Formats: sequence, C-alpha cells, structure tokens
Amino acid sequence: MHFFKTRPSLARFSASLVFCFTARLGATAAAPESAPQFTVSALVEQALANHPELQFYQAEVAAAQAGRRSAGRLPNPELTGSVGQNRIRDASGNLSGEGVAWSVGLMQQFEWPGRIGLRKAIANRNVALAELGLARFRTALAGRVRTIAYTLGAAQEQAVSSREVAERLQALREVLVQRDPAGLTPLLETRIIEATELIAQRNAYDAELAVTTALIELNQLRGAGPEAALTVATSTPIFHPIPGLESLLAATRTNNFDLRLRTSELEQQGFRIELARNERYPSFTVGPTFSEENGVDRQRIVGLAVNVPLPLWNSSHAGVDAAHARRAQAEASLKAVQLDLDRQTATAARTYESKVAALGRWRGDAITHFRAAAETADRNHRLGAVPVSTYVELQRQYVDAINALLATRREALEAAARIETLTGLTEPLVGWATNPGQP
Repeated sequence: MHFFKTRPSLARFSASLVFCFTARLGATAAAPESAPQFTVSALVEQALANHPELQFYQAEVAAAQAGRRSAGRLPNPELTGSVGQNRIRDASGNLSGEGVAWSVGLMQQFEWPGRIGLRKAIANRNVALAELGLARFRTALAGRVRTIAYTLGAAQEQAVSSREVAERLQALREVLVQRDPAGLTPLLETRIIEATELIAQRNAYDAELAVTTALIELNQLRGAGPEAALTVATSTPIFHPIPGLESLLAATRTNNFDLRLRTSELEQQGFRIELARNERYPSFTVGPTFSEENGVDRQRIVGLAVNVPLPLWNSSHAGVDAAHARRAQAEASLKAVQLDLDRQTATAARTYESKVAALGRWRGDAITHFRAAAETADRNHRLGAVPVSTYVELQRQYVDAINALLATRREALEAAARIETLTGLTEPLVGWATNPGQP
C-alpha cells in the first residue's frame, strides 16, 4: 500500500475512460448547476465508506483475526481402531480356539510447553500488521481525495478562464477579419491575434480534459460511476504552519505506518526464532486404548498409549538458522526504511514551506485583479486605446496567473498530504474556508 498511488490497472482504466467520456464530460468544465455539489469533507467520507479496495484490507484484518483464534487451539483428537480374526493353535498346530480381536484408542496430540503461546504472539502480530495496513490506506485515501477534489475545482476554474480568453480572442479575430485591414501592421496584428487564439483554444481543451480526468478518478475513489457529474463546493485551502523538522522526524519515527510495520515484523521474527527453537522438541500424543481378544478365553486390555517421534532424520536446526537470517533481513530493512522516511519527511516539509511561502506573496484579490485587467484591455483595444502587444500579454498573463496560483495550491496540498501520511499527525495541516469569490 502506497502513499497513495493508483494501481496500474486503475490508471490504464482511467486513461481509456478519459477518451471515451471527454465529449460527454467536457461540459462539466463549467460546473453546471444541475450537478450535485459536495464539500471536500463529504467527498472524503464517501471515499472512506465506499472505496472498493477498503474491502481488501478489511478482509485481511478479518483473516488475521481468524488466524489468531485458531492459533491457540489444539489439534483435533484422533480415533483409532482395528478389528480382526484371532486363531489360537497348540504346539502340534491344531486349532484350539478362534474368535474376534479388536482394539480402539482415542489419541490427543499435545504441543511442547510454550509453543502455543508463541504461535498466539505471532498471530497477534499478524492482526496488528493487517490493522496498520488498513489505517495506512485510509489515511492515504483521505489525502488523495482532498487533493483530487481541489484539483477538480481548480481545473474547472482553469477551464472557465481559458475558455473565456479563447472566446474573447475569437470574437476579436472575427471583427478584425470583417474589417479587411490594409497595410502591414494591421495584418501582422491580426496574425498575432489568430496565433494567440489558437494557443488559448488549446489551453481550454487541455483544461477541460483535466476536469474530465480528475472527475473520473474522484468518482472511482468514492465508488461512483465514472461519468457521474458533480461539482466541488468553492472553498479556499487554509495552510497551517508545520512543526520544526526535528519534531516531524520524531513523529515519523514514532507514528509512521511503514516504520511501524517493519518494527512489528521485526518483533514477529523474534517470536519466530523462539518458535523454531521450541520446535526442536517434538510433539507427543497421549490417549487411552482398549482391546479385546476372543479365543480359548476372553482377554481385555485397558491402557494408556504415548507416541513420541524420534528426531533422527528431520532436524530443526535449519529452521532456526533460517529464522535468524530473516530477522537479520528485517533489521536491515527497518534501518533502510527509517533513513528513507527521514529523507521523505525533510523533502515534504521543505516543499510545503516553500509552496505556502509562495502563496503568501499573492494578494488576496489577485485573480479578480487580473480578470478585471484582461476585460479592460479587451474593451480598450477595440477602441484603439491599447496596442495589440499589451492586449495579448494581458490575456495570456490572466490565464497564466490563475494556473500558477492553482498549481501552487495543489502542490502545497500534495505536500501536506504527504506529511500527514509520513508523520501520522492527527491534526490536519489544511483547513477549508468557503470563499465564492476565489478559485
């Protein structure tokens, strides 16, 4: 389990659906009012309740719990019996008696003392591992849904702005073509508008495709059909400050799911070594027996049978050596994972701080400011008060500014989700504030 990465099969499935449903879902780029609207928290709850892969981890926990229940049970007793014909002859070979001979026994196998306790300890670790896997997947799934939900809303905003600029340029080009401009400068200005329009149309199509892709993945995560329409309630992420790097590293070493898995596996290998040593002593079988022979007279025998295998050919020393080797592997894996997690935590923390600092340099009404400037340039260019170079640059910068802001927010969200997964922090790093005036 990863944090959260889409499986290759799902990725290929999503890619195919993108091309199948682009025409039908492209209309959602404008966030139609008829589509149901969900908050980010509601989408996370749906995913945690309906994601199909959760059933795999829940079944893994159930299987581990069943194994724990069976680990402390003795094997079923064995009922043995035999029957035959008993003939008795004297020294001269003459038959002196004849009858039925039979026997029955009830045998129960007992483990060497301490063996069942070791098996229970290993089974308990299996349950702990399964529960850790489930918790890790839920944390990663929640972070992924939050990121994709914001990506969908951001892509819808990008599609709207890109389509707005493309339509504005198209209308201006149609007006310029109808005027049939004479002279080199008007002709070149018309070509600039045409080229800029083509780029704007391409950006609009890409943004609408991004909406479709994000919508398909979000529907898959929440267990809905790939073409189910929805909109994300307009909200702005609020990024909280993170603790110092040393505190984050300490939290990672204490709470990280991967590290806890490796630690639990290492403890489990210790129990396996003890179990391998214990298994050098054989199990034994004990039970009552009863037999009867009929011939010249009737003989009955009641006894207690004990069966103990002799460990002559099958020595368990190899099992002990193998358990020691697996423990050494677990120790090396634990150290390697800890070093890698320290690197990932430091990288994610620095990325988060960098992106949040970059967002802090944006003015609150930046998008509204750029949108108003683009609209003003369009009106004044038609009146001849703004040169074509200024007009084109403002239209381009309007779209680029929106894309840059939304991309920086998305990268900060991804870094926050990564930190939460790595450190196991219970307090979310990102809050959500409803703000219809901003993307």
